Amino acid sequence: MSYNQHQQGDFTVIELSGDVDLARSPDARQQILAVIDNGQHLLIDMSGVSYIDSSGIASLVEGYQTARKKSLKFGLVAVSSSAMSVLSLARLDKVFPIHDSVDARLAADE
Repeated sequence: MSYNQHQQGDFTVIELSGDVDLARSPDARQQILAVIDNGQHLLIDMSGVSYIDSSGIASLVEGYQTARKKSLKFGLVAVSSSAMSVLSLARLDKVFPIHDSVDARLAADE
């Protein structure tokens, strides 16, 4: 797994790619929580995620719950088909705010 991070509008965008599995999800969790702890709205671009397991999903859930507690915006964008399959199986596609792209999410605030 690798990631890039940048600002777009009011959001910090973390771009995850590769496998988000037991070995790599602690890094994803750390990045997600660091952004939220800094009081920043967060979007996670998952277009490059080839695989995600339950530990990766747990990192996303923890980030979402922490953001909600701090009244921060959180969302997933450009979710790859393999990641969406896992989210759908866990019915989390109905829980997370999911958008087609960062631009689509930014336009939702206008």
